[in-house]
Amino acid sequence: MDSAGLRELLTFYADAGVDEPLSETPANRFEETRIEAERRKESRPGADRTPAPAAKAQASPRAAPSAVVPDDAQAARAREIARGAETLEALREQLTAFDGCNLKTTAKNTVFADGNPAAPVMFVGEAPGRDEDIQGLPFVGRSGQLLDRMLTAIGLDRSSAYISNVIPWRPPGNRDPSPLETEICRPFIERHIELVAPKVLVTLGNPSTKLLLNTQTGIMRMRGNWAVHRTPSGLEIPTMPTLHPAYLLRNPAHKKLAWRDFLAIKLKLEGLGD
Repeated sequence: MDSAGLRELLTFYADAGVDEPLSETPANRFEETRIEAERRKESRPGADRTPAPAAKAQASPRAAPSAVVPDDAQAARAREIARGAETLEALREQLTAFDGCNLKTTAKNTVFADGNPAAPVMFVGEAPGRDEDIQGLPFVGRSGQLLDRMLTAIGLDRSSAYISNVIPWRPPGNRDPSPLETEICRPFIERHIELVAPKVLVTLGNPSTKLLLNTQTGIMRMRGNWAVHRTPSGLEIPTMPTLHPAYLLRNPAHKKLAWRDFLAIKLKLEGLGD
């Protein structure tokens, strides 16, 4: 900037009231304003010269109540409650009344299941999304609409399939459930599967596959290969891991992989006589 431009800039700042440079050390302008106000008060005629009493120490703000963080005891409690459910309706009631998972505090609804519990095939995803939380049903948003089309392609619909999730409450902001939250919910979905006793189980996506097949192998290696889910009572159910519809919406080129998995599911059901 040339000298003429610098002069114009300084003149602009001076006209705006900026008439001194910044200091190298920070200044408390609020404290300076208070001191100046006290000086003006003392300089007025008749002003009381006695020092003002010291201000009372400000009371420390009351600590906000902290959110209750679930612990391993809640997982043990969930196992006991789920084990005591003798019917699906009893399991639904106990899950709705369960208060040991903090996901429930932010969810609008407990998302239990949809479809026909007497169907030969059960699909299990991870957790409800926004639409599912509002309606209280699994897979009713965009990914659910894709799942419906995939079911139709192999001759199924919600009257001939049963659908649920590992997590019955929507995580806030659609974040991933924490490992402890998942562990607390595990007994309910395991008991859910046990009571339905499907002939074929389908795990949709990485989280449900890892949980229900007790594996750390990723879904891209697991998908398309039959595995076995073992319930707590020892029931063994043929299980097909496949890609989650939400993943397919983001990666449509992989729909061909899911199509192969669904054809394998169709063949398995036909081989079982259903």
